[in-house]
Amino acid sequence: MRPCDTSRLVEIAVIEFADIVEEAYCPDPGEVRIILIDGSYIDIWFSLKLKGRYSYHWERRALDGKIYRHDNAPHKRWEGIVTFPRHFHNGSEAHVEASNLSEVPEEALRQFLSFARDIISKSGK
Repeated sequence: MRPCDTSRLVEIAVIEFADIVEEAYCPDPGEVRIILIDGSYIDIWFSLKLKGRYSYHWERRALDGKIYRHDNAPHKRWEGIVTFPRHFHNGSEAHVEASNLSEVPEEALRQFLSFARDIISKSGK
């Protein structure tokens, strides 16, 4: 994934996804936190040390026990995934599948927030 302007990601979240985003900000360089209307949050992280390393993590354990995360940490455990090292934790740390998240951070954010919008709309909030 190419380096990105995290302030641009905040802008995309609050403007394009205003229906599900309560707040978005950059707590540290290379990081974005997005607070959603259901009380869950998304943390986006771009490594400042390891070129190209990233994580898009949606924390929902307090609501329904689930997490969703696209990342590219090269865990040997996931070497069998066709998109390795890119992979997607779909609902839990252990349930991992291929990640088709865009390599362009702005598009990746739009994909991930669209995914969140779908789940939030199905849950009733």
